[in-house]
Amino acid sequence: MSIGVIEAKREEEGHRLTVHEAQAEAYALAQLKYVNNEPLKYVYESTGEITRFTDFNDPKPRARQTFSFPRPETFKEWMSTPKNLRARLHDIPVLDEKGLRDCQINAIKNLEKSFKENYPRALIQMATGSGKTYTAITFIYRLLKFAKAKRVLFLVDTRNLGKQAEQELMAYTPADDNRKFTELYNVQRLKSSYVSKDAQVCISTIQRLYSILKGEELDEAAEETNPNEVWQPKAPMPVVYNEKIPLEFFDFIVIDECHRSIYNLWQQVLDYFDAFLIGLTATPDKRTFGFFKENIVSEYSHEQAVADLVNVPYDVFTIETEVTKQGAQISAKEYIDVRERLTRKKRWEQLDEEVKYDGQQLDRDVVNPSQIRNVTKAFKNKLPEIFPGRKEVPKTLIFAKTDSHADDIIEIVREEFAEGNDFCKKITYKAEEDGDTLLAQFRNSYNPRIAVTVDMIATGTDVKPLECLLFMRDVRSANYFEQMKGRGTRTLGLDDLKKVTPSAKYEKDHFVIVDAVGVAKSLKTDSRPLERKSSVPLKDLMNAVLMGAKDEDTFLSLANRLTRMDRQIKDKERQKIKELSGGIPLGAIVTGLLDAYNPDLIEEKARQLYPDADIPQGEKLKRAQEDLAKHASHVFNGPLNEYLETVRRSLEQIIDTVNIDRVTFAGWDKQAVAQAEAIVKDFKEFIEKNKDEIKALSIFYSQPYRRRDITYQMIREVFDILREKKPNLAPLRVWDAYAHFEKSNAGNPKSELTALVGLIRSIVGIDKELTDYDTIARRNFRDWVVRAQSGHKHFNQEQMEWLYMIRDHIATSFHIESDDFDLSPFGERGGLGKFHELFGDSTDKLINELNEVLVA
Repeated sequence: MSIGVIEAKREEEGHRLTVHEAQAEAYALAQLKYVNNEPLKYVYESTGEITRFTDFNDPKPRARQTFSFPRPETFKEWMSTPKNLRARLHDIPVLDEKGLRDCQINAIKNLEKSFKENYPRALIQMATGSGKTYTAITFIYRLLKFAKAKRVLFLVDTRNLGKQAEQELMAYTPADDNRKFTELYNVQRLKSSYVSKDAQVCISTIQRLYSILKGEELDEAAEETNPNEVWQPKAPMPVVYNEKIPLEFFDFIVIDECHRSIYNLWQQVLDYFDAFLIGLTATPDKRTFGFFKENIVSEYSHEQAVADLVNVPYDVFTIETEVTKQGAQISAKEYIDVRERLTRKKRWEQLDEEVKYDGQQLDRDVVNPSQIRNVTKAFKNKLPEIFPGRKEVPKTLIFAKTDSHADDIIEIVREEFAEGNDFCKKITYKAEEDGDTLLAQFRNSYNPRIAVTVDMIATGTDVKPLECLLFMRDVRSANYFEQMKGRGTRTLGLDDLKKVTPSAKYEKDHFVIVDAVGVAKSLKTDSRPLERKSSVPLKDLMNAVLMGAKDEDTFLSLANRLTRMDRQIKDKERQKIKELSGGIPLGAIVTGLLDAYNPDLIEEKARQLYPDADIPQGEKLKRAQEDLAKHASHVFNGPLNEYLETVRRSLEQIIDTVNIDRVTFAGWDKQAVAQAEAIVKDFKEFIEKNKDEIKALSIFYSQPYRRRDITYQMIREVFDILREKKPNLAPLRVWDAYAHFEKSNAGNPKSELTALVGLIRSIVGIDKELTDYDTIARRNFRDWVVRAQSGHKHFNQEQMEWLYMIRDHIATSFHIESDDFDLSPFGERGGLGKFHELFGDSTDKLINELNEVLVA
């Protein structure tokens, strides 16, 4: 039977395929000779290179470009279904908003509207920490349940992000079902080339999906790093049709952190599938907007997230040193340490000539321990100013330049803080301890207090208790810097924060960037530049081969590097390379790379493959060359590549112990001070504007004699109105802003409400300096007792105990009345009756006097 039409055109007609749509549609509507057929629903126009498809079962049929044609089984399945996918998208019911944030509701509703309007690509831009993954799982669940989607791909670019996505899917319980997501639908995280046809959700790195489409296995080491951060071959192996994973295999593809994985080599993976593409990112750039055809269904910035109390804001504290800003020089004939990067073995050497270095060379070519030590000392000494009242170091993440730099930082941090190994740990993909285990400890346990990372926690990893980011490396990409800042933006309640930071007194309401390299001021580019130099790093050449690059430039460049290495290494290293390569010596590896493009050997290989051919040509020679290239590249694997890279890195670093660094500045960044000034100004305007509307403010401003009548409920009213109308002016945040802007030494307020009263008193002019109300009440009580005891009143020990209890009550509740004596701790001690017994007829007078004196 006939089910569709293919309008075939010459290749040069590719740019005019849309012109031929009407002709193809006419064929589909025409009656076929001798067949009483219905109009045909599946219509294609194709040149063999470009194929366009219109499904006339769609609510509003619209042609779209596809990689190729679906399999016959797919057509059979489509024909047996009453409604196709695009029609079923119109059946999705109204969203149950329970348990969702406004930004998540907005994203899901707009995305589903985009689906119904048949937009092929959609971008969800949501600030880090606002629940992108939860949003994605929610709309995936609705697509599976209501639109009857066959299969959804959740695409990531590192194995770590894939694990996180899998854990969130396992934890997700939909609003309309008590079962977990993984009890309702099969979820598979791809770890090999096997893809289960029973899986409704597949989680994969884009690297692995690329290798699956090529029909090759992928070493897990290739999934550790975001592939867009390393050099890619100029002519990558193109994706070709794979019947095991046909183009219609996925209905929807969700691309997590899409700003990093949709360009260059990786775009062809996405172009292969005939699927809706949904991008998730906190930091899109111009290329991201372009790829998703400017169909932005949700825009939710960090600033909006802070205003909605979904994220916490940040302040910048700057540490500058002479060497960081200016570099240094070491004179000729000086004796210095020289260190091998790999073994970290040192030797004493006299310089033949003067060495000059700048801040950018620090910790790469030259290590100045004094610079690291002075930054660390300044950080330690300034912690009481940055985080007042803390008894332990807040959870801190230090960004290092390299693994070697990270090791130097760890050693010095442990020394300067006089702590053991557990206090400061390195968390990178190459750390000796398991990275996931260390990350869990950093997230959930008291130790480590400080983690040092190069890459593993830079992006996409949640550590909610993190309160401080110390940058000891510069970042020139605006996107990457935003992602790194995103590690600190997560909110966390007081109870959860105290589990890992016991001395915390308030919930996490901000985080601090400690800038030791000028990262907050350095010029940033919109997108992260790719390496395009003629001298591509060895590591990237090897990873390119591991990922399937087999072009001549890559093979010959790699052979050249390994040849030079073979001349320099020792027998022990050669033996290790042989072990990791499956028994193939380094020399033979080089030979294999060169042979892959040796014309004589290609022809010889072709004769072996095609013994009956007189002179192998064309496709036969191509097949022979591909076999040689495949044989040459198969030896490269994760452990071998990593070992070859560490051998290469066993070059030398100069250790500068001659130039002693000194801190030139350690203080709040100018922008942080300006932000603090704006917050203080905004708060003052709020108080001024509402002084006649809110009872407590009216008393503070114009009825000082009634301050004794201010109650807890009155202050609570101010707090609630403030939180509703100005959520970004939380009293503790305003308090910190005062500390920055007016250089106040007010200490730490006892609570949000006592901070609020202290702020109001300072603005009204009652107190000359910002002071927590708890401190004011205690000071006034002390002065009152001294005056009373020096006059006619003399209190015994039991009376003083009751007076202390009254003081503490007024310090937190602002007022005391007769009814309050039924409450704890008064009730347990005999209540109002006992108070009368102790103080006699002067009871009421005493209560009034304390109410008046303590709020004075």
